[in-house]
Amino acid sequence: QVQLVESGGGLVQPGGSLRLSCAASGSIFDIAATAWYRQAPGNQRELVARISSGGTTNYADYVKGRFTISRDNAKNTVYLQMNSLKPEDTAVYYCNLYLYRAGVRSDYWGQGTQVTVSS
Repeated sequence: QVQLVESGGGLVQPGGSLRLSCAASGSIFDIAATAWYRQAPGNQRELVARISSGGTTNYADYVKGRFTISRDNAKNTVYLQMNSLKPEDTAVYYCNLYLYRAGVRSDYWGQGTQVTVSS
């Protein structure tokens, strides 16, 4: 069983920075891809960034150049460094880990951490 625990959310002023962390239990972290999603009130959950087991990254257009996803396989942890934060970045951020076994995708989710960007 995989458990994901996020930390690092909070209140920050526009233009500020936060770093989110997501620690994973279990033994599949280094073969799984990981991602960060977010969900603002009234909106659907949307992909923010993802990183493959090999380190390939992808970002949503609205965070390119501001957010950086990284992972430390030795610590079973994925990070999201968020810079130049905007009020529209306010949302609950969710850590996601996924992998394919025999063509079937399995997803694991954290409980979410609130990020609020406001002056």
